[in-house]
Amino acid sequence: MIHGGNATIYVSDMQRSVDFYTGALGLRLVYRADDHWAQLDTGGMTIALHPASDHNPAPGTPGGITVGLSVDVPIVDAIAALAEHGVEVRGPVSGGGGVALAFFADPDGNALYLAEESH
Repeated sequence: MIHGGNATIYVSDMQRSVDFYTGALGLRLVYRADDHWAQLDTGGMTIALHPASDHNPAPGTPGGITVGLSVDVPIVDAIAALAEHGVEVRGPVSGGGGVALAFFADPDGNALYLAEESH
């Protein structure tokens, strides 16, 4: 069901953040969608940068970093599998660009989400 993922970090200034992660940390920029999304390769995981907004957590606050898990089954099936384990899920919702998202939390309240990319 899960076949990869990323740590999503909400940022207040996309260019400043891209400059930090590529310059100061030396990570490779893999993909950038203007100021809407950027993906960086750490050599073992992906860090995704997403702009903060009124409906996203503020940078540096609880929820300001989330873990996204890519699914290789229809997202509705993944949501149903989580529901069988008592996990409450919000979604699916469109994430734009052909991505469906579903949001939930682990037992400690840490933010997680599922992502299904249409191909």
